[in-house]
Amino acid sequence: MTTSLPTTALGRTDMLLTRVGFGAWAIGGGGWAFAWGNQDDSESIGAIRHAVESGVNWIDTAAVYGLGHSEEIVATALAGIPEADRPYVFTKGGLVWDPADRTMAPRRVGAPASLRAEVEASLRRLNVERIDLYQMHWPAEDGAAVEEYWQAFLDLKREGKVRAVGLSNHNTRQLDAAESIGHVDAIQPQFNLIHRDAAADVLPWAHEHEAGVIVYSPMASGLLTGAFTAERAARLEPGDWRAGDPDFTRPALSANLALVEALRPVAERHGVGPGAVAIAWTLAFPGVTGAIVGARGPGQVDGWLPAATLELTEDDLAGIAVAVRATGAGTGPAATASLTASPGR
Repeated sequence: MTTSLPTTALGRTDMLLTRVGFGAWAIGGGGWAFAWGNQDDSESIGAIRHAVESGVNWIDTAAVYGLGHSEEIVATALAGIPEADRPYVFTKGGLVWDPADRTMAPRRVGAPASLRAEVEASLRRLNVERIDLYQMHWPAEDGAAVEEYWQAFLDLKREGKVRAVGLSNHNTRQLDAAESIGHVDAIQPQFNLIHRDAAADVLPWAHEHEAGVIVYSPMASGLLTGAFTAERAARLEPGDWRAGDPDFTRPALSANLALVEALRPVAERHGVGPGAVAIAWTLAFPGVTGAIVGARGPGQVDGWLPAATLELTEDDLAGIAVAVRATGAGTGPAATASLTASPGR
């Protein structure tokens, strides 16, 4: 699709991505192990369409989100959009759930036959002939080696089932193992102002190996939006996976919210919200192609869309690094060694 927003090449692929993409985890709905609670499907569809109409040119989902429901919602939202205007659709596999017990945590499966069945199911739910980026969601725990399931991914790419292949939540040792048998087109690590560890290893690895990077949870699952409070955290429903998560409970919650307060002056200088600043911070790191940002309604899209064009200054980034150290929030490097070396500029 054509877009007026800035774009960056996803590694060595021919895909040019906007700096933010639509994340479809929460819209999977409730009633499964890692749900965000029940969602309004019509609001979810409206959010996707609003993001696409605003120029966002990629959507990241996964088979496991809502146990297939998120992929179906994405398909519904994109139905009727002319081919030339359709965004790239990325999804993930390797997490297999028990249909008889939706609340049970899914198993991490890397057996090639299982992955092939997953791809076919995702193609069917998404109503597409080819998946633009197919990613292994987590390292397998069924005995399948990285090399074994990565070969299955490379085979799917060669057969034209998928356009590009990637790995999510894998460490550099696992990335090396995959790269030794075939190029890793993209990686997807968690990366935000609270969870910064990827900046020390995975991001440099991607930069060195020309792999694209789409980071997830750039606003730390809502913590960095500026709309989150200790009271709201205490009221999270039992069906929301964040209830009881260490980031959302004391003592970490206090440090995390203090960091958000430190983002407000930067946000005000740029005329945006703290969430947009948090996203732009991730995009300032060399090698980061784009950030996956979730929304459950069109209004939430408007809150983070400015991050697609926001460029933080060196003074902004230096001030944020000071705030990270002062609050003691999270772990990992507080700044990049080359703050000005942003991709795609």
